Amino acid sequence: LNAMRADGIVIRHGSSGATQLIAGLVDCPVLNAGDGQHEHPTQGLLDALTMSDLAVPGLDGLKGFDFRGLNVTILGDIAHSRVARSNVYGLTALGACVTLCGPRTMMPVEVEAALDGRDVRVTDRLDEALEGCDVAMALRIQLERMTGQIGLTPSLREYHTMYGIRPEHLEANPDLWVMHPGPVNRGVELSGEVVDSDRSVILDQVTNGVAVRMAVLYLLAGADAFTDAEAGS
Repeated sequence: LNAMRADGIVIRHGSSGATQLIAGLVDCPVLNAGDGQHEHPTQGLLDALTMSDLAVPGLDGLKGFDFRGLNVTILGDIAHSRVARSNVYGLTALGACVTLCGPRTMMPVEVEAALDGRDVRVTDRLDEALEGCDVAMALRIQLERMTGQIGLTPSLREYHTMYGIRPEHLEANPDLWVMHPGPVNRGVELSGEVVDSDRSVILDQVTNGVAVRMAVLYLLAGADAFTDAEAGS
C-alpha cells in the first residue's frame, strides 16, 4: 500500500479495528468507512449536518445551530450498529440529548456500562422514546439476524408493530423529523408512507453524504494536494 503512494486510503471492513490496524502501517491518512460493529464516523458527520439544517422549534438553522437542547432518538438494533455508536459519540459531544430504543435483545449487554458515562437514556418503549423527540433515526434491521434459532425478534411483522415508525407516530408528534442511514426495509423500520413523507429527510442524508465525504478527503489528504492537482489540470 505504501508503494502505491496513495494520498489517502478509504477502508470499509467487516472486522472491528481494521482501519486502526492499517493506519498504523501506512504513511498516508486512512478514512474509516465502517469497520465491523465498531464505528462509521462519516455517517455520524453527515447525520449531524442533516440535523443542523432542520427547522427545529426553538433552535436556529445551520447558522448558529446549537445541538444543546436537541432530542434525538436512535431506534433499532443498537447492539450491532456502527452507525449508532458514531452518532452517540458525536451527538453527545455536541451536547444533544440521545435516547436509545429497541428490543432488549438488540441492546448491548450492560448497555449503560457500554455508554462509558455518556448521558444517554435507554428504553424499550417506542412511544416513550418519541415523546419530546425532535429527530428519530431508525436503523436498518439486518434481516439475517431476525428469524430462526438465533432470531432477535419473533417476526418482522412484530418488530414493525412494536418499533416501526408509522403515520400515526407522525400525527402524534407533529414536530418530529425522521432519518435513516439506509437502505430502508420498508414496512420494517419505517412504513412506506413515512419514508415518502415530507417529514423524512433520508434523501437529504444521501445528498449531505457526498459533501461531507468530499470535505473529509480534502482535509485528510491536505488542501495543497488538491490545489496542485487543479493547477496541473
